[in-house]
Amino acid sequence: MILIIAITLIKIGFEIDNYYYESKLKNMEKENELTMNMKSIIERKTLELDGCKIHYYISGVQNKESVVFLHPAFSDHRAFDQQIDYFSTDYKVITIDLIGHGLSKANTSKDKIDAAPEHILKILELEKINQTHLIGVSIGSLIAQYLALKYPTKVKSLTALGGYDINKGNKEVAKAQRGSNLNLLFRAIFSMKSFRKKTALITCKSEEGQALFYKTTSYYKRKSFMVMQGLQNVIKDRKNIKINYPTLIMTGQFDIELAKQMAKKWYLDLENSDYFSIEKAGHCANIDAPLVFNQKVKEFIDKNN
Repeated sequence: MILIIAITLIKIGFEIDNYYYESKLKNMEKENELTMNMKSIIERKTLELDGCKIHYYISGVQNKESVVFLHPAFSDHRAFDQQIDYFSTDYKVITIDLIGHGLSKANTSKDKIDAAPEHILKILELEKINQTHLIGVSIGSLIAQYLALKYPTKVKSLTALGGYDINKGNKEVAKAQRGSNLNLLFRAIFSMKSFRKKTALITCKSEEGQALFYKTTSYYKRKSFMVMQGLQNVIKDRKNIKINYPTLIMTGQFDIELAKQMAKKWYLDLENSDYFSIEKAGHCANIDAPLVFNQKVKEFIDKNN
C-alpha cells in the first residue's frame, strides 16, 4: 500500500511539473521566442528496410557538395532546424531520423543504433552521393565516426560536437553515462514528458535551446530504448586506426568537464584535427549558439572541399 501511494505521488509530482513546463513553452511560443521561419524547401524521403522505414530530409542545392547532419540521442532531424537555411545556400543538406528516433520507428526490425552507418550508406547511394561531409552532435558524432570507420572513402570531413573518440574504451565516460542514464530511465518509467524535459535541461544551456530540444524529443518512445543497446558495438578499444579525413572537434563552454576533457584529449591525439569551444553554450551548442556553430563548421567544410 505504501509503495502504491509513493508511486502515485511521484507520478502526480511529475505531471504537475510537466504541466507548468509546457505552459511556459506555450507562452514562449506566443511571444515568438521559439519561432523559426525557415525559408528552405525540405523534401521528406524514406529508406525502405526490412521491418522499418528510415526517414530523411533533403534541402539545399542538389548538384553541390553534400553535408549530412546526425542528431543527438532522443532527438530527431529537427535538432538542426537552425542549420538548414544557412547550409542550404551552398550545399545539398541531408538530415536523418536515426532508427528509433523521430519518425524512424524500429517496428519489427532487429536493427539497433549500430546499424545506422549501413542506413546512411544506402541513403547516400539513393542520392547518388560518393563522398560527403559528416556533422554529428553527441551520439550523432559517434555514429559519424562509426560510419567513417566502416566506409572511410565516403567521408570528406567529419565534424563532432559533444563527442569523443569511439576507438578508445572511455571507461570514465561510460561510468558517468550509466549514472545519468539511470536518472533518466527512472523518469521515463513514470513520465516520458518528464524524461524529455530532463534531457533538454541537461543538453542545452539557454531556456530557448532547452525548449527547442524538448520539442525535438516528442516522437521518442519507451520502445526506442531497446535500439540504443547497439551503442556497445560502436564504442570499443581498437588498435592502429588510421584517420585520413580532416576532423573538427567542438564542445560547448557549459558542457560537463569530463566531456570537454575527453574531446580535448581526442583532438591532441588526432592528427589533421581542429578544436573549438563555443561560448555560452551547452552540450548541443548548435542549438544554443547556432550562429557561431554554423560559421565555424562552414569555414571548416569550405576549407576541406
